[in-house]
Amino acid sequence: MLEATFQVLVLRPYFANIGRRLVKRPKVYFTDVGTLCYLVGLRDPEHAAAGPMGGAIFETAVVAEVVKTIIHRGEEPQVCFWRTASGTEVDLVVETGGKLFPIEAKLSATPRSPMATSIRAFQQAFGGKATSGYVIHPGEVTLPLAPGVIAVPFAEL
Repeated sequence: MLEATFQVLVLRPYFANIGRRLVKRPKVYFTDVGTLCYLVGLRDPEHAAAGPMGGAIFETAVVAEVVKTIIHRGEEPQVCFWRTASGTEVDLVVETGGKLFPIEAKLSATPRSPMATSIRAFQQAFGGKATSGYVIHPGEVTLPLAPGVIAVPFAEL
């Protein structure tokens, strides 16, 4: 019912025959970050960002914003996530036009090249089907982190 009324978004894992065992459990996101914060008892933005749930809250905001952007273009969002059994994960994979766009959400305002590691693993696993990847962060700079991986501020979504 919550998914049908757009209160939550269920991301299912991306599967492809790449010879790896992948995690099969879906991830659930609230589409309203304010509701999420209220339900876990967070009442102000500073506490939410600095607390132990800061990264998860930021990831929720990024996923919700990307999905809303796709819907506002009049398209049906084809979104999922990717996680291997060893723990390598890409927070969001957008599939469009036969291509896969990997996106990571990082709460740090200072993007660094190690933040591109999981996207690079995804790109290597999927070859030409994977496109440039993006690390979304709360800072203000856009910069390359690795070949095919760009850090982009959340405000630009």
